[in-house]
Amino acid sequence: MSTDPLADLARLEGVPSELASARDSVDVLLRDRGLRAVSAEQSAQALLTGARESAALTGEPELWLPGAARLARELPALSTLVLVSPAQAIARAHTLAARGVAADDDLGRLRGDGNGEPARRVAGLAELLSRPTEAPALVLAAIAHAELAVVAPFGCADGLVARAVEHMVLIATGVDPVGVVVVEAGHAADPAGYVRALDDYASGTPVGVRRWLVHYARSLTYGASVSPILRD
Repeated sequence: MSTDPLADLARLEGVPSELASARDSVDVLLRDRGLRAVSAEQSAQALLTGARESAALTGEPELWLPGAARLARELPALSTLVLVSPAQAIARAHTLAARGVAADDDLGRLRGDGNGEPARRVAGLAELLSRPTEAPALVLAAIAHAELAVVAPFGCADGLVARAVEHMVLIATGVDPVGVVVVEAGHAADPAGYVRALDDYASGTPVGVRRWLVHYARSLTYGASVSPILRD
């Protein structure tokens, strides 16, 4: 058994080139890592744009936009936790996203399903997030997103949480340190394709996981191309 499963996923056929292309797109946006000057207002605008796109993917944007916006405002702070205290960051994300929709007692609490599967999967994800890997950070972000979206550990707002944790990882790992890549827009550009890609991941097969990673990389490329900072 591999001691670095994320690195194994990064080597699946066709995935390395897709990841490299996505990373290049982000680097170009950030002026080849010279990190173009980005104001706090621009970063906040990009994160709010991502919140709107994420809420749209729920199918009930008016219901979920307030929570998505709250979550977007705290993404930079939560990104400092996601690799060192993942469970805390995930629970806080759900509390922000679901407040006013879910019962107060359910905020940040994993649902029970009789066999403890949500708790086991979240614990496994937390381990992946907090230990070293040779895989590109994009793979870690992609797997964090897919695990939370597929397992749906809270029973509501799971998609919002999944997309937020993905973006936390991008910020924390330095891929998008100023939070200006609207990766959520890449998923929202083809909602049906996004759902299919998550279904592929849920199959647990190498082919299915590969399809999700390819979708993810292309969504990140799209997210870089529509960043609000390009209009300034």
